[in-house]
Amino acid sequence: MSTASSEAVEPKAMTPAEIRSASHLVAAADDDDADIDGYEMGAVDRRYQGTAADRRDMSQLGRVQELRRNFQFLSILGFACTLISTWEVLTTTLLISLIDGGTAGLIWGYLAVAFGFSLVYMSVAEMASMAPTSGGQYHWVSEFAPKPAQKFLSYLVGWLCFTGWQAAIVAIAFLTGTIIQGLIVLNDVNYVFERWHGTLIVIAITAFAIFFNTVLAKKLPVVEGLLLVLHVLGLFAIIIPLWVLAPRASASDVFTVFTNGGGWPTQGTSAMVGLLTPVISLIGFDCAVHMSEEVKDASATLPKAMMWSFGFNATLGFLMAVTLCFTLGNVTDISASATGYPFIQIFYNVTGSYAGASVMTVILVLTLTASCIAEIATASRQLWSFARDRGVPFSSTIARVTPGWNIPLNAVFVSLLVTVILSLINIGSTAALNAIISLTSVSLLTSYMIVIGCVLLKRIRGQPLPARRWSLGRFGGVVNAAALCFLLPIYVFAFFPAALPVVPATMNWGIVMYAGVIGFATVYYFAWGRRQYVPPVALVKREGGGG
Repeated sequence: MSTASSEAVEPKAMTPAEIRSASHLVAAADDDDADIDGYEMGAVDRRYQGTAADRRDMSQLGRVQELRRNFQFLSILGFACTLISTWEVLTTTLLISLIDGGTAGLIWGYLAVAFGFSLVYMSVAEMASMAPTSGGQYHWVSEFAPKPAQKFLSYLVGWLCFTGWQAAIVAIAFLTGTIIQGLIVLNDVNYVFERWHGTLIVIAITAFAIFFNTVLAKKLPVVEGLLLVLHVLGLFAIIIPLWVLAPRASASDVFTVFTNGGGWPTQGTSAMVGLLTPVISLIGFDCAVHMSEEVKDASATLPKAMMWSFGFNATLGFLMAVTLCFTLGNVTDISASATGYPFIQIFYNVTGSYAGASVMTVILVLTLTASCIAEIATASRQLWSFARDRGVPFSSTIARVTPGWNIPLNAVFVSLLVTVILSLINIGSTAALNAIISLTSVSLLTSYMIVIGCVLLKRIRGQPLPARRWSLGRFGGVVNAAALCFLLPIYVFAFFPAALPVVPATMNWGIVMYAGVIGFATVYYFAWGRRQYVPPVALVKREGGGG
């Protein structure tokens, strides 16, 4: 029995590729080892077509297998861990929490955020098991939203995820580039920190990451497994010297002293603003979902990999947070570091050596560059999936999968082009670039709230959900509701500036960029998108309606 949308697409509105895709939908075989009769497998070699469960999922979702399923549990675990880079991002954005919240705010805030995100990712993991597709959130909204809102909400979430993940590439590359500049400052006092230098470094890092996503695409799972080792060993290579060499603060100061360096009316407001550091270090574990169609036995592997990667990274991040809080020294001194990054100054103060501090900083540069590699893979797959549903301009070109490569090569190069264009903004205004970068957090937070809200509404109404191999069981509604209660205040404070009083240079312009994306997507939808966009629910075919 097919799941239908109130705005279902008539066959005559579909492109030939979509008609072909829909025509190959058939019921799944009962035998796990059996093939799906008549199901088109595209140009993918038999060994990359996945399991019988994968073929059933693709058939039910109305998709043709075009990408190689060469990721397994360990490689997708490494992919998610290295992409999010929790301890690395927390280290590099330390100053935000030191200004608003202090060491106590960072540690207790981190634990609260980790708990809240665990509820969010449990909700997302269950949906990934229901519908393991590269579309992720926009597909789930299309299936689970109330029928009158399915098509528009799905389209809007597709645009938010598209812009959010594209901005994430710029964010991580920009972070890496400015750290390299800070390292140069540490070793050469005569170096002039120019913004255009940072832009060139961003482009170079992104081009390097593109190489791994094109020429070495077949080896990406192996590369991600090796980068996971770097991610773990790099942490211990940094925290061991800190614990051995640094003078340590008292436990009382670390765990009980809050600060309000942002000048907020209350300490509570300051602590909430300071949560930005733990939030941006733990957001985005849905990245694995956008690789769904390249994961073997995705409906079972993805949820487990997502939860294990979150738990593993959250633990490493907490270990780094505690280490930094005990060993950072004088906050005023490290905040005024000429390098632009307090952590570089901490490394130098502790080791007393330019070489030692440089080596520790290079570890972060390497792991963040590894994150950029995975960011491009995630962003390009999300864009490719949205393009095959005709959600963006030039969809037919962007959605093309290059024969023999079995990767969305055009989507990868679009990601490179977007990164280059956005990085040029830094030459004129760092504030403008930061506003674009902030899109990552608010866009993903919005997508989580909408899709979890849709599933919770179906549960409240007693409507059936699709069968899944990883389920929250009878606690699903409670987990969904608690996740929304966590996300709503985090979403609001994501738009706050770092300190008062606010001037144009310190204003958080992310709200303007966010409103701009929503406004553009809405106008484009009613002008062109609603006639072109093929909502995923129009292609879905499930036995029993939703199981």
